[in-house]
Amino acid sequence: MTERLSSGPQRLQKLMAAAGLCSRRQAEALISAGRVTVNGAVAALGDQADPRHDTVLVDGRPLGRHEAFCYLLMHKPVGMVTTLSDPAGRPVVTDLLRDLPVRVYPVGRLDLTTSGLLLLTNDGALANRLAHPSHEVEKTYLVRVRGALTPEAVRRLEQGVDLADGPTAPARVSRVRGSGGHAWFELTIHEGRNRQVRRMCEALGLPVSRLMRIRYAFLTLDGLAPGQYRHLTAAEVARLKQL
Repeated sequence: MTERLSSGPQRLQKLMAAAGLCSRRQAEALISAGRVTVNGAVAALGDQADPRHDTVLVDGRPLGRHEAFCYLLMHKPVGMVTTLSDPAGRPVVTDLLRDLPVRVYPVGRLDLTTSGLLLLTNDGALANRLAHPSHEVEKTYLVRVRGALTPEAVRRLEQGVDLADGPTAPARVSRVRGSGGHAWFELTIHEGRNRQVRRMCEALGLPVSRLMRIRYAFLTLDGLAPGQYRHLTAAEVARLKQL
């Protein structure tokens, strides 16, 4: 499903998302980076364009609607960043997709030392919906922390943890087990703040030593080794659009 554009000028980020190029948030980043032009002039946030009359280029390429949308589920390895390029020269997740005939973009982010389930697509409208906080899409992580996960720590995670940017929503904790000086557990959240799981645990005095996203909504990593990906089925895409 794609966004329908009405006639007349539209905000650039809406045009880019409707063209299936990226989500609106990612479009804002591209505009801010000076990678979008309108009729030869570098665009700024807030600019509008009329696709019937204006020439919009992203990285020098005309903005056009993809003939077909692509939806991927990747097992992101540790040591790769979830961006399209990295000024520091670190490997990026799209390096694993060099043979893919279309350009896709990550839905949300996993940091450098976090592995696990990552969705990528060129359906900007769906990516925007999945990333929007109002849809409360659940994400489950396998977490290893240094120290013991006490009943009090579990209670605080499940009630919400006070962070610098405000209290988190209640989470779910399951499958708690100890191993030496570490504790393993699964944590399910529906927010998408920067480094949220790590910050929640660190606020309780439990540094995270390993973090893997193992579930996104109903999707899992079954059958995928780190670095591998697969195309979502039509039924899976339809189910995502119903969330």
